[in-house]
Amino acid sequence: MLEPGMKYTAETVVNEENTAAKAGSGALRVFGTPYMVALMENAALTLMASVLPEGKGSVGTALNITHSAPTPVGMKVWAEAEVTGISANGKIVDFKVTARDETGLIGEGTHQRAVIDNERFMEKANRKLTQ
Repeated sequence: MLEPGMKYTAETVVNEENTAAKAGSGALRVFGTPYMVALMENAALTLMASVLPEGKGSVGTALNITHSAPTPVGMKVWAEAEVTGISANGKIVDFKVTARDETGLIGEGTHQRAVIDNERFMEKANRKLTQ
């Protein structure tokens, strides 16, 4: 069961495949913002997946972040997601997210995820193919 204060940390190493230049979000060989966002979301996703029953999952519904410092290729990056709130029905989970490299804070913000039924969610998504 999720509770406020629970945390999970995901990590990666900056390489040529997760730079701003590779993502097209910038022209330089530094950790790309889209990859920082994905690492933050992954930390929240992994935390939720560890406690959700089989057949349930989560999807990101909101994200508000800053990316405040560059990280060069070769440096390790960590993203932490901490549960800050859970809706009364347990379906919406709010997180504080932070990202750090070996020298300190590189990004922070908030993230929200919704609990879903995986099968029903995919049926809804796939219906778009027949419209």
